[in-house]
Amino acid sequence: MGRAYQNRKQSMAKTADAKTKVYSKYGREIYMSAKSGGTDPDGNLSLRALIDRAKKDQVPSHVIEKAIDKAHGGTGEDYSPARYEGYGPGNCMVIVDCLTDNPNRTFGDVRLAFTKTKAKIGTPGTVAHMFDHCAIFAFKGQDEDAVLEALMDADVDVTDIETENELITVFAPHTEYAKARQALIDAFEGIDFDADDIQFLAKTTTEVSGDDIPMFEKFLDMLNELDDVQTVFHNAELPQEQTS
Repeated sequence: MGRAYQNRKQSMAKTADAKTKVYSKYGREIYMSAKSGGTDPDGNLSLRALIDRAKKDQVPSHVIEKAIDKAHGGTGEDYSPARYEGYGPGNCMVIVDCLTDNPNRTFGDVRLAFTKTKAKIGTPGTVAHMFDHCAIFAFKGQDEDAVLEALMDADVDVTDIETENELITVFAPHTEYAKARQALIDAFEGIDFDADDIQFLAKTTTEVSGDDIPMFEKFLDMLNELDDVQTVFHNAELPQEQTS
């Protein structure tokens, strides 16, 4: 079994309200990427990747275009990244990544999710050292050697390559994301990424069981309801029937 990573497509929102939140999170992220790196996707590889990922997650074109137009006009909000760490229900380790225009509000909202579920928010660095910060790409294929050669030719620092069920997964340092993605696109025409993201991968897992399971689900629901929360990473391992 390969290293577990979160696939955004698997957690696609089901309800209209939840989809609106997904669109809002993408819109905010696209706006920030365009504002910091330029509004032309051809010149901003991170923006291009975000747009591709948003389209795969069925984010409407008008949401994407509005975010880019707002960045181009310079009239939007001034968001900044914020990261919170701690221990969730069952003593699992958690990292919460946010984009916020009001850090005090965001910290209060995230802390409430921790305290309401008997979890404990910590200081920066509390659990991050137990995660690898990785660029992750997964796509159909079987020839690891060809993939490794293409990445090495592009001078990409590859951490690991795995093949399972005809799916190749590439792991690289998060700083190599744009270069690795472009190298794969250049080397394999028509490549379709099943995963294409920067994530925190836990080095170990913590089993969550019993009464901690519903509390953990409540914890995640509370965090995902917050507009400022972009992504939640954790090392919780739940019973198989709970993760389907």
